[in-house]
Amino acid sequence: MTQQAAAPVVEDAADRHRYEIHVDGELAGFTAYRDHGDQRVFYLTKIDDSFAGQGLASVLVREALTDVRAAGKHIVPVCPYVAKYLGKHEEFTDITDPVTPEIRQWLDEALK
Repeated sequence: MTQQAAAPVVEDAADRHRYEIHVDGELAGFTAYRDHGDQRVFYLTKIDDSFAGQGLASVLVREALTDVRAAGKHIVPVCPYVAKYLGKHEEFTDITDPVTPEIRQWLDEALK
């Protein structure tokens, strides 16, 4: 009998400004953000190589964006993966704001 892996768990690690995805208690990846007013600016998504090819980035981003909606915030997809995800999932269009030069400049300053 083969033991099935536990479902991935996504949590907002707000103190680290990122959503993390865990598989069997192990950190598998994250999507990092900074808040700018009512906008949550996503700038990096990373899945550990040992967890690649399992669709975890999609699960992670879907759960993160669902949480953003529940919090009444808007999404700004600076991260290429988040932008790609949004291009395929129109259910978040109503809460997606464009990436502007001002947002990029603000993010650069916030990450220093």
